[in-house]
Amino acid sequence: MSPKITGFTQQRVTVADGVALNVAVGGSGSPVVLLHGFPQTHLMWRHVAADLAADHTVICPDLRGYGDSDKPADTGRTYAKRTMAADVVALARALGHDRFALAGHDRGALVAVRAGLDHPDAITHLAALDVLPTLDMWEVLRGASAAVAFHLYLMAQPPGLPEAMISGAADEFFGHFLDLWATDPSAIPAEHRAAYLKASREAIPSIVADYRASAGVDVEHDRADREAGNRLRMPVTVLQQDWGAALGYDGAALWRAWAPDLDHRIVSCGHFMAEEGPAEVVKALRDLLTR
Repeated sequence: MSPKITGFTQQRVTVADGVALNVAVGGSGSPVVLLHGFPQTHLMWRHVAADLAADHTVICPDLRGYGDSDKPADTGRTYAKRTMAADVVALARALGHDRFALAGHDRGALVAVRAGLDHPDAITHLAALDVLPTLDMWEVLRGASAAVAFHLYLMAQPPGLPEAMISGAADEFFGHFLDLWATDPSAIPAEHRAAYLKASREAIPSIVADYRASAGVDVEHDRADREAGNRLRMPVTVLQQDWGAALGYDGAALWRAWAPDLDHRIVSCGHFMAEEGPAEVVKALRDLLTR
C-alpha cells in the first residue's frame, strides 16, 4: 500500500474534460494549496501539510500527469503551465474555495507562478520553492555549468527519443535526482522513495511532456507577460538554495522583476526542502500568510 499523509483524506476531483486529479485534503480554516515537484508526488508535503492543517484547510494534489492523477495524451498544450494552473484553480473551486494561498516546489512552483499571473484574483499569497521562473531559468543556464540541468535539455527534445531513453533505465534516471539533490537522503524514507520511483516510472510520457512544454509554450507565455509588464500582484515568498553563487546570477533580483512584494530566502537544506527542512518551510509559509 502506498504511504499517505496522516490525517488526510484522499479523493479524485474532476478539473477539466477527461481530467481528474488525485488530492489529499486535511484540516480546516483558510485554504492553502501545496503543489509537488519532480520526481515526486503530493506525499513530499506530508510534514508541512500536517503542521499547516492545525489551522488551515490544506489541499495537496498530484499534478496532472503525475502520481495518481490523470495523464492525458499531449497535444502540445496539454502540459503547459497555463493548463496545469487552470487545473489547480478548478480544483480549489470544486472544493469550495474561490480564493486560496498557493505554494509550489520545483515543477509545482512553475505551475503556481503561472496561476498567480493568470488568476491573480484567486491567489491570495504565493510561495515558490527552489526554482526560477521558466524564462529566467533558460537564460541563466549557459556553458559547462548548464550540465547540472541536463534533464531539461533531454526532455525538451521532440517526442520519441527522451521517452525511450528514460524508459530504458527509469529507476536509475529518477533515482539519480532523488540522490543528487538531497543533502540529507534519510529525509526521504525507503517507502516514500519507492512510491516516487513507481509513480514516475508509470508517468514517463506525461512527465516528459511537462518538461517539453517548459522549452516551448511556457516560454512563450512568460515572454508575453514580461513584454506586457504583467507581474505577481500578491505577496510572494521564494525559498532557494544558493544556486546563484554557482551559476552566476542574482536570484532575488530575478524574482523581484516578477514579484514586487517579495520575501526571498536562501536555505541551507537540499532541494527537497519540504522533507529536509520542514520547520523552515512551515515558518516561511506562516510568515507569508500574515502579510
